[in-house]
Amino acid sequence: QVQLVESGGGLVQAGGSLRLSCAASGRAFRINAMGWYRQAPGKEREVVATISTSGSTTYADSVKGRFVISKDNYKSMGYLQMSNLSPEDTAVYYCHATVSYGGPKEHNFWGQGTQVTVSS
Repeated sequence: QVQLVESGGGLVQAGGSLRLSCAASGRAFRINAMGWYRQAPGKEREVVATISTSGSTTYADSVKGRFVISKDNYKSMGYLQMSNLSPEDTAVYYCHATVSYGGPKEHNFWGQGTQVTVSS
């Protein structure tokens, strides 16, 4: 079992920046891919950004050029640097990780989420 804990959320004014972190803990695991998702009130959860095992990244169109996803496998950490935030970015942000335990099988885990609120 791997635990994912997000941090770094909060209240920020429009145009501001936040850096979300995702700390993974557990025994003898390897992080493969990671992703950040968000869910705004009354809306479905949507993908924000993903980073693959090799480091390839994808972004939702709404955040391209403003958000940057990264991960540090040695520290078992994932990050989402968010810049030029707008009220439309207000949501609970969730970290997702695909991990393996030395074999080919992958397992998926989610964090509990961190609230990001952007005021206008």
